[in-house]
Amino acid sequence: MSVAEHDPQRLLDRRILSRPRDESVYRRAQSAGLSELQARILAGRLHDYTDDIASLIDPSLRYLAHPERLQDARRAAERIALAVTEGEHIGILTDYDVDGITSHVVILRTLNELFGVPMHKLHSLIGHRIFDGYGISLPLVERTLALSPRPSLVITADCGSSDEPRIARLREAGLDVVVTDHHALPTAGPPASAYATVNPTRSDCDYPDPTIAGCMVAWLTMSLTRSVLIEQGVAAPSTPKLSPWLSYVALGTVADCVSLGASPANRAVVSHGLTLINRMGAACWRVMAERLGDDSVPFDAETLAFQMGPRINARSRLDDPYAALHFMLAADDASARRHLEVLDTDNQSRKAIEADMVESARALAFDALAESASAIVVFLEDGHAGVQGIVASRLVQAFGRPTLVLTPAAAPGMLTGSGRSIEGLHLRDALQRAHELAPEALPRFGGHRGAAGIGVPRERLAEFRDAFLTAVEEQLSGRELFPYVLTDGALLPEQLSLAAVDELARLAPYGREFDAPLFDGEFRIEQLRPVGADGNHLMLELSCGAVSLKAIWFRALTPGELPPFGLGDRLRCAYKLSRNRWRGRESLQLMIEHAEPMS
Repeated sequence: MSVAEHDPQRLLDRRILSRPRDESVYRRAQSAGLSELQARILAGRLHDYTDDIASLIDPSLRYLAHPERLQDARRAAERIALAVTEGEHIGILTDYDVDGITSHVVILRTLNELFGVPMHKLHSLIGHRIFDGYGISLPLVERTLALSPRPSLVITADCGSSDEPRIARLREAGLDVVVTDHHALPTAGPPASAYATVNPTRSDCDYPDPTIAGCMVAWLTMSLTRSVLIEQGVAAPSTPKLSPWLSYVALGTVADCVSLGASPANRAVVSHGLTLINRMGAACWRVMAERLGDDSVPFDAETLAFQMGPRINARSRLDDPYAALHFMLAADDASARRHLEVLDTDNQSRKAIEADMVESARALAFDALAESASAIVVFLEDGHAGVQGIVASRLVQAFGRPTLVLTPAAAPGMLTGSGRSIEGLHLRDALQRAHELAPEALPRFGGHRGAAGIGVPRERLAEFRDAFLTAVEEQLSGRELFPYVLTDGALLPEQLSLAAVDELARLAPYGREFDAPLFDGEFRIEQLRPVGADGNHLMLELSCGAVSLKAIWFRALTPGELPPFGLGDRLRCAYKLSRNRWRGRESLQLMIEHAEPMS
């Protein structure tokens, strides 16, 4: 009898584990002048890191490598410069998520505002997630070819690396395609029909950081185009640099969940971009701050990840993404407010759809795990394709297994899906292996280590599932899988202070592969009460020795559920330190991520 059959609830039991610590990084960090607490945070995130720690703890644009080191970047820049010089019509074809939208803004604003290309010669081409699908889809190709006048150059961003057949169709029609992307390339290599392919994951690329986001690849390519135009005497040496657009690159980088760990480049653009954002020079930033309230300012990486990112993504998940583009490009606060209203409405709808799909998917996941499967593959007949990735993330958190969530595609007989991975599993590599095992069951896929998208014929779903499970098991080699939270250990009572919050803030930005600090400790419950419209959050007062603390635990309960503990009970908590602002006063608050009663 399997564990699941014996006790299905055990599949949901999250374990609190301590992060492994790289002792070399720990010693080097303290030698560099960091406190023990700061050194502990770095050592738990930078395993086998031998480069200069200063480039991570003191982010600076001087750590950005020159765009010339990107293979094909010079060729791409010269082709874009030619289009600018010759007055060609240019198509800007990008993905519909935050990385794609911010890439679009960078390319469009650079061409129009810095290079002087009139707006009527720029064609925004963003696919519809439901009707077109990801990347350079066939419907998007046909719409491009139907444009009049037709662009002679198409610049992609955050897509294109796996789209050779559609790029070939554009080339046959006389269009040049410059691909800028960051997704893993297929085994065949860069698309042969592209005029140029700028992608840091190319095997022949010398760029030192392959983890940069699509918007950063676009920014580097357009920065090099500026240099080419100046070299050619087309643009004046005084032509402004693209530095202001790093605000958009910061948003795209954080929202796309690329590494903020051992990546000086990503940490630099996010840090610098947040400085630009907090100047509130653009309507989109001002209006978002207005919507989130005074306590949201200054923005940090979490604001971008959990407030701005979901609102922009929600539009593309449920409808066409142009409202998100218009919001980012809004020239004044009034128009930004109108577009943000649309994004907010969609985000609320997305949350409702997500809740229903998660409930259905969890039930199916229990069935799948009855056989102790190493991965979850669920098909939701009535699911919404735009929310697949979020639902997959929820299942990963709940079950500790890589997850794929599929729904019906617009094309008859096809399913589309999104996946999210776990630590130690390269999702795209697993899909590549599944394709090798069952090529007809997985005709289309793309992505990277942590996330991916797939297309599967409905009639071959079972065949695909078997191939994917085999591929996952080959990578994981029988590793035990369970949901868990990783903490940075315990804090002394005297460290439970706003001073510690400030100490940790000096290591920001936090994000993927550089998680915000999470600690664990034992506390006594002095007060507790359910809060929120559904009563599913808990407000607590906890004590640790002589220290009394306020704490909030979001989604601690299901609506209508009573807490499984009471006053005087002891809890082991995994928590974050946060600064609570209320009516001009600041106090420490614990943000509980997980808690379990002490026996």
